[in-house]
Amino acid sequence: MNNRIAERVADFLGRYPPFSELTEKDLLALAGGVDILYREKHRYIFREEDPAHAFFYVVHRGAVELRRSSSGEIMDICDEGDIFGLRPLMAGESYKLEARTQEESILYAIPIAQFRPLVTTYEEVGNFLIESFASNTRNPYARQHSGTLVGTGFGSEAAIPGSPPALLPLKAPKKLVTCTPDTPVKDVAARMTVKKVGSVLVLEAGLPVGIITDRDLRTQVVSGNHPIDAPARAVMTTPVITYPKGLTVTQAQLGMMKNQIGHLCLTEDGTPGSPAVGILSKHDLLLAMGQNPEVLMRAVGRSTRIKEIRAVRNRITRLLQRYLQHNVPMSLTMKIISELNDACIKQVILLALQKEPPPPVPFAWISLGSQGRGEQLLLTDQDNALVYAAVEAGKQEETQAYFLKLAGRINKGLLKIGYPYCPAEMMASNPDWCLPLDQWKKRITQWMRNTGSEEVLLSSIFFDFNYTYGAERLVRELTDFIFERVESHPIFLQHLARGALQSPSPTGFFRQFLLEQDGAHKDFFDLKHRALLPLTDAARVLTLAHRIPGINNTAARFEKLAEADPANRELFLSCSYATKALLKFRARQGLLHGDSGRFIALEQLSKEEKMKLKRCFKALKGLQELIAVRFQLKSVL
Repeated sequence: MNNRIAERVADFLGRYPPFSELTEKDLLALAGGVDILYREKHRYIFREEDPAHAFFYVVHRGAVELRRSSSGEIMDICDEGDIFGLRPLMAGESYKLEARTQEESILYAIPIAQFRPLVTTYEEVGNFLIESFASNTRNPYARQHSGTLVGTGFGSEAAIPGSPPALLPLKAPKKLVTCTPDTPVKDVAARMTVKKVGSVLVLEAGLPVGIITDRDLRTQVVSGNHPIDAPARAVMTTPVITYPKGLTVTQAQLGMMKNQIGHLCLTEDGTPGSPAVGILSKHDLLLAMGQNPEVLMRAVGRSTRIKEIRAVRNRITRLLQRYLQHNVPMSLTMKIISELNDACIKQVILLALQKEPPPPVPFAWISLGSQGRGEQLLLTDQDNALVYAAVEAGKQEETQAYFLKLAGRINKGLLKIGYPYCPAEMMASNPDWCLPLDQWKKRITQWMRNTGSEEVLLSSIFFDFNYTYGAERLVRELTDFIFERVESHPIFLQHLARGALQSPSPTGFFRQFLLEQDGAHKDFFDLKHRALLPLTDAARVLTLAHRIPGINNTAARFEKLAEADPANRELFLSCSYATKALLKFRARQGLLHGDSGRFIALEQLSKEEKMKLKRCFKALKGLQELIAVRFQLKSVL
């Protein structure tokens, strides 16, 4: 490669870590050995289980998909400046994913033989790789791991899908309280009292040689075995059981059980011969497990007051934040958070029922909208309905009055635990959304026959319903009725499809983001209406058209559609990926700003984040073209 080309490659690589850490001389030398590859759209760079190449890759232009060949699921999309294919080279293993271009792409193939020495020469490069592999992200230095913005939770090709939350690393332990072997026990006890800790680490020459706990003081000093002025070495427990920092909940539990101890000493490399960085106690472990979904589920079930459920719901938000920080797969995150949300709603219903007479007839509580789809990660507006069994003549008004009162109590309870009322009053406490089964059937039939804009809007919201509590048979019967009616009202699907194409475009002619032009969110980007809603609407109408019941989650719907319609498999899998990516991005933005994450201030996003958002929009464009052709609506585009 001549110097001019090498200089261009070096200039590009120098914009991105870890290459930005190299000196100009070393960067130019590395660039001199780079091969520049052009690949057409949908060309493979490597396949799953292929032996690792002698190169890893950096995207110069275009985009590369990382997929699991078994399922076709997109695990990540690499854009400009992203590295892929490096971990197998460093680990000496085969590729765990397949890499294929999403569009015409230019790649830089960097020889591992030239790069490997830089890992030991430059501490920053080594740290980059360690952090990258530990966090399963390509770029651990990007804000909040933005390199995995459009990922389902996996940033590298070696990440393990479905990693249990118990395998997340524990937070760094508190600051150490220490003493020397010659420190008098009375001084150790005083230090523990002042610092409010249950243990003191005994250090000699800066290394851990023993530990003194409350239990040691009771059994060795209070019992009279040693005087209070005895040196620490006389009562300390030794040798110290050490583990490396970054311990997971499961590892800590096993360590304590195996050694029958209540404290673990954490050191730099996990051995007693390296400096101590903290002490982990059973209490610390219990606090960490307080963000475990099983613990939270039990806490919800034990709640006897609304404010107790609210406290647990706040812990669920912290659990979500932790999952996002550690890149837990988005599919798993949605399932866990949705189950916990459902548990909170059920407990609110149970508490409300305790304050009312027994229901006159069986009923079911239905969650609508994002919670009905299992996508309500943050505390957004309530959307719910109530369906009850047939009522004998003369008792209709009395029965509806009972359920409206019950629903009002439940909606109020949900408000108290953090879910705001729906501004459009699409809640079970509204008589229009609290009906017997036969009237729900009449209403659905009316929506399908009178296909005005209001009917399409109401049905689109309602068709994402999910059973939450009560007589499940009522919900099953309602579901079956809907699919029967859809088959006999094909024109309704066409109107529903037309509604799916009415959402405003996310970008303009030159691919710039289209912002709100007025109102309270002027100059913000509406992530919900411009990006997520079109995907949700399209998945719903296609699912109804293919008669796929029992799946409400948008990403899961696309994955099922990929099975039902192999000709459009690639598109549907891309849409599933985009949905999870956008939901993850919205959740992060909501947690960052303390709101729903719907409206985004673009100036606060990095260039990489903006680029990756636009990648998601490509799938949306192809999807809307498919909808227009499938339902003969070409004229509306």
